[in-house]
Amino acid sequence: MSRWEPGARRRLEKAAFELFAEQGFAATTVPEITARAGLSTRTFHRYFADKREIVFGGEDVPAEAAQMLADAAPDDQPLDLIMNCLRTFAEARFEGRRDELRMRREIVSSDPGLRERDLQKRETVGKVVHDALIARGVSATQAALLAETSVTLLYVSVQEWLARDDDTPLADIIADALNTLRSTLA
Repeated sequence: MSRWEPGARRRLEKAAFELFAEQGFAATTVPEITARAGLSTRTFHRYFADKREIVFGGEDVPAEAAQMLADAAPDDQPLDLIMNCLRTFAEARFEGRRDELRMRREIVSSDPGLRERDLQKRETVGKVVHDALIARGVSATQAALLAETSVTLLYVSVQEWLARDDDTPLADIIADALNTLRSTLA
């Protein structure tokens, strides 16, 4: 396989996940990943800072969330804005990837460092949502509550979606989870 063949990032991800499944995250090295993908470690580092970033999909999630929130109509109510963004995010980032995401969940749960990194990523996204809501004129308390709730809503919904064996779209599960939260708090 040519080193410069298109799809290097995807090849690295595929090789890494195969190795993580075979021998565990901690036991897998970057040279093993690149050898399996037929690429160099230099190519690996063009796409990923370290092997943990393969698991977490790079740093583009917070930027993507910030852009979605910034692009929303200025008159959108905060909760509608959050739900629209979660729906769009679910469709773009999750649908059609259930098996891959199940494998990712297993890998993250197997390693304390990855679990910590997962929490850091969730915190970063929450801060992005919080800051975007503040920029839209939402009060600090409401922004904090909505930001934390949106991250938790997505996390809980994804866990339920991954546990299911039906074709229910993640966006529907998110909406159901919000309705459950509303009725619980009522």
